[in-house]
Amino acid sequence: MTTLEVQPRDTPEERDDTPVEIPVDEALSVHATTIEDWVAPRHNWEVVFREGHDFGRQNNVEARLLLIGGECSSTLVFRLDQLDAAEDFGDELVLRFDERNGIAKTARLTSNGLDVELFHILTYT
Repeated sequence: MTTLEVQPRDTPEERDDTPVEIPVDEALSVHATTIEDWVAPRHNWEVVFREGHDFGRQNNVEARLLLIGGECSSTLVFRLDQLDAAEDFGDELVLRFDERNGIAKTARLTSNGLDVELFHILTYT
C-alpha cells in the first residue's frame, strides 16, 4: 500500500491547510501519477487531489481536473477509486469508469477540451 499526499477537505470546522497523507491501493497511485504526468506540460489544465468526505478511510481521495481556456472553464470531479483506467495517449488522456461487460463511462481530455461519454462500448482489437 502506498500513500498520496493530498489537500485537506474543506470543512466548516477548523483544520490546518497542511497536506494529508492517505493510504491508497497501488493501482490508484499509478492512475494518479498518469493523470499528473499528462496534466504537467499543459498550461490550461490543472489537477488537484483532495481528501474525500469519508475521513480515516483508505483510498479516500477525490480528483478535480480543471480546464481553463479564455472565459470558459470545465471541471471533472471524481473519487479516485471510481477510476478503472487512466491511459495517456500523448495528445489525449482517457479516463475509464465503471466498466461492466465491455461498456464503460469515459472522459477524454485533450489540450483544449473535455468529452464525457456515459455509455461507451469498448472494443478490443
